[in-house]
Amino acid sequence: MKKIIVTGGLGFIGSNLIELLLKKNFYIINIDKGTYSSNFYNTKDFKKSKKYKFIKLDIANNKIRKIFMKYKPSGIFNLAAETHVDRSIDNPGNFIQSNVVGVYNLLESFKDFSKKNKSKLIHISTDEVYGDVLKGRTSETYPYQPSSPYAASKAASDHLVRAYIKTYKLPAIITNCSNNYGPKQHPEKLIPKLIYNIINNRALPIYGKGQNSREWIYVKDHCEALIKVFSKGKIGESYNIGSNKNLNNLQVTKEILKNSKKIIKLGKKVKINFVKDRPGHDIRYALNSDKIKKKLNWYPKINFSQGIRLTLNWYFENKSYFKSLSKRDILNRLGK
Repeated sequence: MKKIIVTGGLGFIGSNLIELLLKKNFYIINIDKGTYSSNFYNTKDFKKSKKYKFIKLDIANNKIRKIFMKYKPSGIFNLAAETHVDRSIDNPGNFIQSNVVGVYNLLESFKDFSKKNKSKLIHISTDEVYGDVLKGRTSETYPYQPSSPYAASKAASDHLVRAYIKTYKLPAIITNCSNNYGPKQHPEKLIPKLIYNIINNRALPIYGKGQNSREWIYVKDHCEALIKVFSKGKIGESYNIGSNKNLNNLQVTKEILKNSKKIIKLGKKVKINFVKDRPGHDIRYALNSDKIKKKLNWYPKINFSQGIRLTLNWYFENKSYFKSLSKRDILNRLGK
């Protein structure tokens, strides 16, 4: 049975990826340092599986070399990262430490390991590295122009991976994905925040005038793409992963409200509330994902309306998920 290491596997995308990999009969080692966004609720359905092992560890810790040598994984998916833009505005240092220093240590450890063991590293990044895209869509060759400390730290990690590929012939691939949504996402992010507020009869805070546009992809579509990149992707390449579907924040909110009304009666306080925008807020992100479609024959399967219904159903059926989180992390406004 092939072994796979997933870093950041207690988080949103990582836990969804592990669930899919287990179904495809891989043995999974989940490495996570256990930050505020790490949640054992996300792994409760498979934590007792004989094909799953959890190790609490920061990727910046040199012990990760020993883990590579012990388990000899055929693949590593690096999802360990600080990801919230608002938090990066308040405290950029954590983002540099995790997303740059941590990735550097991971690369050094993997460099030594891969000299004697056949394996590949999939480094998962974001569309935010490309910066504001007012027109058209960004291909893999588009220049990096990050706007936030978060995006800059991810851009730096991408550049490090690319440098190690070229200098050390590291067997690695970079993926850049659009905004994910779906089950198990921390409610500091837009969609689960709106769902949490709907469940708790609270106003729905929207930055500015709600016109900021994002490309939305259902998390399981993203995970399928990552597995396709691992199995079929070319070493040294980068792949954009997106849905080609852009919606602004106001459209997203209205879609959630429309579908929520079909499940519960909305409270009187559940109304859109425009709040002061965050600093440096990009207007639009949009990926050109033609490469992964043409080269690897991957296409997203879940459209936004379907995905929102699946997402709402999960949160309404798992209200105890919110109890596993700190209220302060859900409710406090950051990055003013």
